[in-house]
Amino acid sequence: MDSIQLIIGAVVWLAITFGAAFLGARYLPDEWYKHIRKPTWNPPNKIFAPVWSVLYLLMAIAAWLVWKHNDLTETILPLTLFIVQLLLNAAWTWLFFRRHRLDTALLDIVVLWLVILTVIILFWGLEPLAGILLVPYLAWVSFATFLNYTIWRLNR
Repeated sequence: MDSIQLIIGAVVWLAITFGAAFLGARYLPDEWYKHIRKPTWNPPNKIFAPVWSVLYLLMAIAAWLVWKHNDLTETILPLTLFIVQLLLNAAWTWLFFRRHRLDTALLDIVVLWLVILTVIILFWGLEPLAGILLVPYLAWVSFATFLNYTIWRLNR
């Protein structure tokens, strides 16, 4: 692959990844969220944008590293699951902040966690650095899963 193809690939993976981020960012905390019960350890809203920006950048780089292998038979499943996890991630914000479905959002985030773990394993097998780059994402989603669960329990 020449340098132009690598640059185009990087731009495409950045666009795909941040496109999903854009979809998810359409549904942000609102009045409903301000008034539901949350644990005392709930992070302030201002922390989420910077954390997610870094995580989405790491995700895009990881996908690009796997894509660079240029062997469709090896990369089709991991990259397809990568896109699935992006969709699940965007769906979570819609379910939680727009639909106010704490229960369905919890189910979504558990499935998301499992898909992320699978993607990490598959990426690691092709490009270990790509798997490593997704570990902070899994850690953050682990925290978010517990937070979602706690908020669901407090507001049943």
